[in-house]
Amino acid sequence: MRSRLTGGLGFRIAFAAIVVALLAVGIVAVGTLVLGSQAFLDLMTADGHPASESQAMFDESVGRVVVMALGIAVLAAFGLAVLLASRIARPLRRVGLAAKRIADGDYRARVPRDGPREIADLAETFNEMAAALEEQERLRREFVANAAHELRTPLTNLQGYLEALRDEVIPADRETFQSLWEEAERLVRLARSLDSLPDPATAGMQRELVEVDLAAVGRAAADLAAPGLAAARLEFQVELAPSLPVLADPDGLKQVIGNLLQNALRYTPPPGVVHLRVELRDRVVRVEVSNSGPGIPPADLPHVFERFYRVEKSRDAARGGAGIGLAIVRELVTSFGGTVGVASAGGRTTVWFEIPAVASRRVVKAPRTEVPSASS
Repeated sequence: MRSRLTGGLGFRIAFAAIVVALLAVGIVAVGTLVLGSQAFLDLMTADGHPASESQAMFDESVGRVVVMALGIAVLAAFGLAVLLASRIARPLRRVGLAAKRIADGDYRARVPRDGPREIADLAETFNEMAAALEEQERLRREFVANAAHELRTPLTNLQGYLEALRDEVIPADRETFQSLWEEAERLVRLARSLDSLPDPATAGMQRELVEVDLAAVGRAAADLAAPGLAAARLEFQVELAPSLPVLADPDGLKQVIGNLLQNALRYTPPPGVVHLRVELRDRVVRVEVSNSGPGIPPADLPHVFERFYRVEKSRDAARGGAGIGLAIVRELVTSFGGTVGVASAGGRTTVWFEIPAVASRRVVKAPRTEVPSASS
């Protein structure tokens, strides 16, 4: 407590206020004693009073007033400083205590927005930071839990098969080895999906962005996806503008559209409709992949671009996804300077992304080769 009083903000403000009060009273006192003394003596002498008696009277009356004024100024300065310091230090102390709670792992800590405007702005910024940290902690926990679940299921199956083979409970025939291979392939697919996910801090730096015709990329991706959609008895509708140049990575764009079309193929029950649209909107090129089906619940929409996130029931692991595809889409589109989004209503789900359009110059055509992609 003593160190807080002697080294804290309140003590410094009080000390500065007292010094200012002392200087002000001192300046007034010096001016009064030096200039007022001579004027007082001249008046008293002109009235017939002796100079020594007049000087003693001046010193006694004025000196008493100066001392009283000095004491009152010091007390007033100290009181005002204490009030001001308390008003400033209290919200700052709350911010400090909340910061300590966050450092200890309690990301729900918040501080009220009160005090002077600057302190209130600090509290608001602190709360925004705390909310962002809480969201990042939630994503981290979900990532660890979902990754552990994704690994646990095939590993448990492999362990069960191997124990049964060891104990000769099941025969070592082709069907058993096929089941083992499927579980191992599932692990390989998960590892490949993780490798495909770029680092958000360096994704833009790692990719060389060139001018590429997004319409041509969409056309190539549609040609690759068409046979699979036809085999699944799904109607495939394509709307492509003639030429839509953007600044991006051709292979990355092809992977993005390929992921979206694979998701639509996986989660559209037959007979259904998958629609690919690429068009120019207000100086941005917008790509939409929509599909008919049960849709995504509103509570799940804000999370579909998170790593390992899958909508329950309609988007489960049995359909082969690892919950990574849309996360890859978001990271790649962000590295191109674009934005992504999703909407689901009326039995139709639309995933879209937008990339700023550029003036048409030399356009790099997209290679018509399949790009490996991970599915959500």
